[in-house]
Amino acid sequence: RQGKLLHTDIIFLQQSDRQTQEAEKKIRELVSRFEIEAIAVGNGTGGRETEAFLRSLGLPASIPIVMVNESGASIYSASEAAREEFPDQDLTVRGAVSIGRRLMDPLAELVKLDPKSIGVGQYQHDVDQKALKRSLDDVVESCVNAVGVEVNTASRQLLSYVSGLGPQLAANIVAWRNENGPFKSRTELKKVPRLGPKAFEQCAGFLRIRDGKNPLDASAVHPESYPIVDQMARDLGCTVQDLMRDAELRAKIDLNRYITDKVGLPTLTDIMNELAKPGRDPREKFETFSFAEGINKIEDLKPGMRVPGIVTNVTAFGAFVDIGVHQDGLVHISQLSDQFVRNPADVVKVHQKVMVTVLEVDLPRRRIALSMKSSPEAGPARGAPRDRKAEAPRPRKSNWFTEALKAAKK
Repeated sequence: RQGKLLHTDIIFLQQSDRQTQEAEKKIRELVSRFEIEAIAVGNGTGGRETEAFLRSLGLPASIPIVMVNESGASIYSASEAAREEFPDQDLTVRGAVSIGRRLMDPLAELVKLDPKSIGVGQYQHDVDQKALKRSLDDVVESCVNAVGVEVNTASRQLLSYVSGLGPQLAANIVAWRNENGPFKSRTELKKVPRLGPKAFEQCAGFLRIRDGKNPLDASAVHPESYPIVDQMARDLGCTVQDLMRDAELRAKIDLNRYITDKVGLPTLTDIMNELAKPGRDPREKFETFSFAEGINKIEDLKPGMRVPGIVTNVTAFGAFVDIGVHQDGLVHISQLSDQFVRNPADVVKVHQKVMVTVLEVDLPRRRIALSMKSSPEAGPARGAPRDRKAEAPRPRKSNWFTEALKAAKK
């Protein structure tokens, strides 16, 4: 549950029937022995075949089988962070662990990578690299602080992005935790070497301690505001836990009574929102996603098919969508919507689930043209036989798909 590696093994699916039966037996045994709660399958080569095999086993419906984007997993497996975590493991094992952890906590795992390695964006090599790194680091830091960090399970890489901390303080926190056991309260953070009052003031509100001595330690309420919450509880003749559990008690609080020179109404409102849902993860609820059955490789696609997909990248000329065939398809900007689109980012975002129609499949060049329009005109794949006599003459027009790919190469 904390993302630790418990066991490794190998199964063979595309070999003999005997090996496939052994794989089935092994998977069932592992699911039973480790009380598996979910299965993550990388979306790389052989991913769809592995997913189909797992679904054919008839495992309990309570165990979701999820395709996970493995972009950058190979880079992580050879990185210093991976060598530090798994010095005795093979590169393939490190990559598999990363894929599993991405399903558990994507943010905590992806911060170990250089954001450029995830393969999102355009023109990354054409801009000032120092400015790009600074901008990407700022975005990652804002994401980490918005979600919050469980200090007793967070890695050094994740902690280093918390406001007020850095690589050295993050390493000190992990070292203190390994030596003394889990933190029981936020105030124990002050015992960490070199973590002074200023750093504590900046980082404490973003660090979470579940099941700690103070229930507020699991929330986004800053320790500086604990006395305010304690006073609210005393005024109502209850405990802080009662205040967090009972909405009727919170409704009796008059926030104007607690306004001071240092604490204004906006801060008090934030405190009340946090008391209502302490430690709530601001990210959307996780939903399982399945690609279309029977479509595992590019040869299975035909123009006119309507299939589900996940946006993997958004560029100036359109969006790339993973439809489960190990080759992302391109939705050109002209095919993103029934309306005129000036900026693709206004219509789609990375990891968005979409329904697309296959327009064209170019097998020799392994290219797929897709559309998100409600009623697109799907043409035959390049090189497919046509009844020329049955077709009425039509004006020659430019191939937008080819033009878009030329622009991408530039």
